[in-house]
Order: sequence, then structure tokens, then C-alpha cells
Amino acid sequence: SSRVVEIQSQMSERAVELLGLPEDRPCLLLDVGCGSGLSGDYISNEGHYWIGMDISPAMLDVAVEREVEGDLLLADVGHGIPFRPGMFDGCISISAVQWLCNADKKSHSPPKRLYRFFSTLYTALARGSRAVLQLYPENSEQLELITAQAMRAGFTGGMVVDYPNSAKAKKFFLCLFVGASGTLPKGLGTERADGEETHQAKFTNERTRFRNAKGKSVKKSRDWILEKKERRRRQGKEVRADTKYTGRKRRPHF
Repeated sequence: SSRVVEIQSQMSERAVELLGLPEDRPCLLLDVGCGSGLSGDYISNEGHYWIGMDISPAMLDVAVEREVEGDLLLADVGHGIPFRPGMFDGCISISAVQWLCNADKKSHSPPKRLYRFFSTLYTALARGSRAVLQLYPENSEQLELITAQAMRAGFTGGMVVDYPNSAKAKKFFLCLFVGASGTLPKGLGTERADGEETHQAKFTNERTRFRNAKGKSVKKSRDWILEKKERRRRQGKEVRADTKYTGRKRRPHF
């Protein structure tokens, strides 16, 4: 649908922006999980070259029909990135890397597949370049697993979270540096109205502590209260501002 295409294009644009490419020369990028080549179109429009890898022949057929400008490779990135050392000036991936967390075959070990992907990607990237991988993690454990394997493979960097306070717009970009460590870019939407910054989301999803077996926040916990207030705000109701006292127990002598 056109909405999906639009979101995909926005995320491609943001991923390329986070790569911080030099403006004076065309670069060669790797697109992991390139699908039908939507990110590739954006890369081409920006004057760069790309090679796309995808595990789905059907998606690559669509890319070929659309006559995308990049070269295409049918491959499972869990087996590694088969290019010569230092070949790419950057790598982007939109909504693909979380699939490496699934074990589709008995022989598949997600940590091993992730490590194989990251270690060979590290080799294929030029020193000083970046990889920006937008992903949809299922939970904080997946985020930690993916990040840990990237660091084990030699990358530095971390997660950039855009719009961390919005359920719909929140996006995770794993921003990785090869060689010299850069400063992690700021997530969009992390500035509050009062000019203060909200802290970058941590990898550990602290909310999970308050959830009961059904995945709901424990009733009357601070979390539950904040979620309820947030819901009422979205319904346009008057709600008191959250403070450090929200959800605190009163002392017994009241």
C-alpha cells in the first residue's frame, strides 16, 4: 500500500541521513534486506550507488521489474556478507535485521547467525564508515541480543530511538561505527517542549518489570497510572501533570 511505501521511504531517508555520508563524492552502499528496492531508489536519487541483498526471490523479481539502479544479490545474510574487505562506504537496512532472531531451521542459532552477519559486515565496510539498521524489535531481549552481537563483532555505537514517547512513530535505528567511534546522533522527538531532553531509551525495557503474566501493567503501579493518564490525554481530557509524586504511596498516618 502507498502508506507502507511512504513509511519505508521516510525510514530510508532517515537511515541515510544517520550514515553521515560525505557530500562531495558518490558512495557505494550495501542495502541489507533490500526487498523491492524502495530504499535503493532513495539512495540513487541522492547520487549514490548501491548493492542490495535479500532472501526473497519474489521481492527481488519486483526490484528487477521496477528496473532499480542497484545490483541485486539473492542471499541469506545470516550466512554472512560475501564482499571483499572495505568495499562499502556504508550500509543501511530497513525492517530486516530482527528476522535473524528467529530460528527457522533446527540448525539455526540466532546468536551465531547475528554474529556471522555482523562480523562479515564489519569486514566489508570501509574504516570510519557506518551501518544504520532500522529494526522492529519484539522485546528488549531481542534488542540486547542484536546489540551484543554487533559489539562482539567490533562495532561501536548504539541505538538511536526516534520519537521515543510516541507509540506509533517510535523507531529504532541501530547506528554502528567501524573503527573510529563517532558520537551517537540524537533521536528525533527527544526534545521536550520545555527545552530539556528526555533521556535516550535504555536497552533494557524497564517497563517489563511492572507487567504481570498477561502483559498488562500491574494495577495501581506508577506505570499503570502513567499509561492511564496518557490514554486520557489522548482522549483530550484534562489530566494533571506527571510529577515525581505520581503513583507514590502515601504514608500511613494520613
